[in-house]
Amino acid sequence: MANVVIVGTQWGDEGKGKVVDLYAENADVVVRFQGGNNAGHTLVVKGEQTILHLIPSGILHDNKVCIIGNGVVVDPAVLLGEIDDLRARGLFPPNTRLLVSEKAHIIMPYHRRLDAARENRRGGKKIGTTGRGIGPAYEDKVARCGVRLIDLFDEGVLREKIAANLEEKNFLLTRYFGEEPVDAEEVFAEYREYGKRLKPFAADTSLALAREVRRGSRILFEGAQGSHLDVDHGTYPFVTSSNTVSANAACGAGIGPAAIHNVIGIVKAYTTRVGGGPFVTELTDAVGDHIQRVGREFGATTGRRRRCGWLDMVLVRHAIRVSGINALAITKLDVLTGLERLRICTAYENDQGERFTLAVPSQVEALAACRPVYEEIEGWTEDISQARRLEELPKNCRRYLELIANLADTELALVSVGAGRHETIVLRNPFSG
Repeated sequence: MANVVIVGTQWGDEGKGKVVDLYAENADVVVRFQGGNNAGHTLVVKGEQTILHLIPSGILHDNKVCIIGNGVVVDPAVLLGEIDDLRARGLFPPNTRLLVSEKAHIIMPYHRRLDAARENRRGGKKIGTTGRGIGPAYEDKVARCGVRLIDLFDEGVLREKIAANLEEKNFLLTRYFGEEPVDAEEVFAEYREYGKRLKPFAADTSLALAREVRRGSRILFEGAQGSHLDVDHGTYPFVTSSNTVSANAACGAGIGPAAIHNVIGIVKAYTTRVGGGPFVTELTDAVGDHIQRVGREFGATTGRRRRCGWLDMVLVRHAIRVSGINALAITKLDVLTGLERLRICTAYENDQGERFTLAVPSQVEALAACRPVYEEIEGWTEDISQARRLEELPKNCRRYLELIANLADTELALVSVGAGRHETIVLRNPFSG
């Protein structure tokens, strides 16, 4: 039985939440392995929308194990708020277990404060951070001074770590940024209470996953953000602070890479981006406004308007390579219905005559100087939301999908034709091997 990683192939917001929710029906375990509450997965079930920022999307299914791995940075207030909200709405199934890695690092108030202060100081050169403290939390993890979930259960360790960290953080906040200091005792009292509430969910999740692998359980690894927000492989510095590519599923969950068998890449039928950074296929005209409006392209976490453009296959090919993607799931295809002509970017060109087809230029200045090379095809006007087989799609719609598969040199596993869970054409079961 295969284990599956889901990753985004663009700049996030590809519709991973719906795909994970759909695949979770056949999974036994769903694992979140990186990022924090800077991600938002939107699920629509029976017409009701649910947005999850930390809890894996499989939580809406009964008889599952949902795991937040050691690679995630956890804001305990956000996590507890999600748990409370799901329970209040009757969406936390009775036989589904939520486990949080005791090694997961915790987002502290001073992380959020520093995040916002740095972004404000950048002025017109903002990166576009969500201000949730994600980056500073990962900084402390690498600097070996971070607070982990397990530290919330030991008052002596927690108090000592907060005091040591605030000696430095308050110096930066007050002397460099001109901000008010953070009170150590207030932070300690707040996070001690979080620890009491979160202790029942804490576990050695690496060990728990190893047991599931031995049992032959079907494990689904749920990525956040997208491949081109990866801190190593993305459009640096306009990236997130973690590795979003599929290889981090092993590290961020505490499992060996041999336990991963399939990698599904999520491709939105067009391209979007939130925040700053170069965007070769961006549309600033009426077509871009149309896609933004019909696709309801607002960030699930920030509410910010997403920039929209034509599908960029250079981005997708790059993501396929770095994540070892062996099948694609196409989402939000229905948003393109009604457009007379459609374009797909097949390459970039610059003023020196260089052409890029397989990789995005490493330097953002070089990427910003690139122009898209397009292939154009006719669009379709028919409603596709009721299609459940490829043969039921309009001819031009099928041509668009064929072009994507050919340009990617990768097969299609799924096509989403609407926001609902079952408004989907399933072409392949990723757990079948």
